[in-house]
Amino acid sequence: MQIKTTLSLQSGHVGILNYTIRSADGETLDSTVGQGPRPYLHGANNMLPGLEKELEGKTAGDQLTGVLAAEDAFGAHDGSEPQRVKRSELPKGRDWQKGMPFAVNASDGNRVQLWVTDVRGAWVWVTPNHPLAGTEVHYEVEVIRVRTARQVEIDHGHPHGLDGTQSHH
Repeated sequence: MQIKTTLSLQSGHVGILNYTIRSADGETLDSTVGQGPRPYLHGANNMLPGLEKELEGKTAGDQLTGVLAAEDAFGAHDGSEPQRVKRSELPKGRDWQKGMPFAVNASDGNRVQLWVTDVRGAWVWVTPNHPLAGTEVHYEVEVIRVRTARQVEIDHGHPHGLDGTQSHH
């Protein structure tokens, strides 16, 4: 007798999802419609925090709809104004554009994610606020499949394609 077990989304598993994420006014922010399902590594911060929490324990075939408060989606806006930085002080070799994310080491040694809000001549304005910070989001998600993550995916902190064999450089 063989007992078939169903994998559920938890750390160390990859979820293969179809989803649409919209702003409160209905603007599509991200979607797999027309692109095919997308994988994510559960527990590796590859997903909006509140949505990952909602997906915990879900299995193939589960469908979810709901609303995430800004804090559970792209974070609350901290109210700070973007800071002006000389382009020469930023990492070299990039064509800085509005909306571009990048990470830097803070004075305490921690990595900090920043986003470019404006570029004018020798100056670039940056903020720690995600461009969608403060935005409530509405989601529709279908779990297509759940699989065990390969060790290389866990080591890299992200899935390597739908089946775990897609490589990258």
